[in-house]
Amino acid sequence: MRVAVIGAGIGGLTTAVALRTKGIDVKVFEKAHQLREAGAGVVIAKNGLRALDSAGLLDRVRAIGAPIHRSTWHTWNGENVPMPPAWPAVSPDRPVTSLPVHRGQLQAALLGALPQGTVELGRSCLDLVETPEGVRILFDDGSEERTDIVVGADGIHSVVQRVVAGPVELSSEGIMAYRGLIPVERLGGTVDLDCMQMWLGPGRSFLIYPVSRGQMLNVVAFTASNLDAEESWTAPGDVEELAAEFGEWAQPVRHVVAAMTETFRWGLYDRKPLRCWSTDRITLIGDAAHPMTPHLGQGANMSIEDAVVLATVLADASDTDIPRRLALYESLRRDRTSRVQQNARQSGGIYRATDLSPQQQAEGLTAILADDWIPDYDAAAAANEALAAR
Repeated sequence: MRVAVIGAGIGGLTTAVALRTKGIDVKVFEKAHQLREAGAGVVIAKNGLRALDSAGLLDRVRAIGAPIHRSTWHTWNGENVPMPPAWPAVSPDRPVTSLPVHRGQLQAALLGALPQGTVELGRSCLDLVETPEGVRILFDDGSEERTDIVVGADGIHSVVQRVVAGPVELSSEGIMAYRGLIPVERLGGTVDLDCMQMWLGPGRSFLIYPVSRGQMLNVVAFTASNLDAEESWTAPGDVEELAAEFGEWAQPVRHVVAAMTETFRWGLYDRKPLRCWSTDRITLIGDAAHPMTPHLGQGANMSIEDAVVLATVLADASDTDIPRRLALYESLRRDRTSRVQQNARQSGGIYRATDLSPQQQAEGLTAILADDWIPDYDAAAAANEALAAR
């Protein structure tokens, strides 16, 4: 079986590694001519770490991150938001599992797990032609490739998604984010680097956590916007505008902003669940299938789960099995990702609420995260159980 993955982001590279662990021949085609380090952090949660472990990637990811042991929640003016100590759960029998990493370093770690030549850069997919025998991939330089299966890991503006499900409009919360990384020496030792910290306020929220094994502080500041902000990790922002947005917030927030020398704007979008993710030989993962707002920190984790489930259900499949296996993959992922997508947007509304007390905010967030249904999920086990039940 030959599989082509379109897109060399976190989901695409994890898919390639996971497929190779199942003995499947895979190539990754990426439109960028080089993989640049995006100036942003990402948190790999317990469910993502478990999925990475099943693909043999856990040690590589642990090497670039350091665990978060605590989370603290505050209102915009420094009042405590009383989240229960069980969230995130920390106990001797349930160890810390949130691992913040630099997004570019994570991409490099995943790339390093693949043989040289697996990823081809500068290959921009224009269209796909599916036949009963396979898929032709048409590139913008006039070249083409033939393969048995195509996996669309090409993000929120996915070319592959348009082939599978037709054009689908994106949806905005009217929110954008300023992102940035700060070398910790600029902070003068004033920020707890063993902690994720969130401030909630009317129409805004502010998040910080360490990456690069405590050498950098990742900053994400959410604000209202009526602009059509670009869905990009690298669109330049204005530090002075960011400072003005949070000029009356608690002193720790103002101190972090004052240490920033550059920032990037990030437009936040999701969309209603697609009518389908798959054809007989083409399927989608990650933001191509289910873009979500970042308020639960699960976007990357969902794409990692997708990758592991897809590789598991394709293992040992015959050519005639492919349509049924892709349908099984979609059935396993649709409800879970739709629920996470919906709850992420709901969480963002609680963060930026104007009419909730800190106690009400804590109760609302705790209800969303009840039963540990997000972190306790085992993607590989779920896929294997579904295969065994067929």
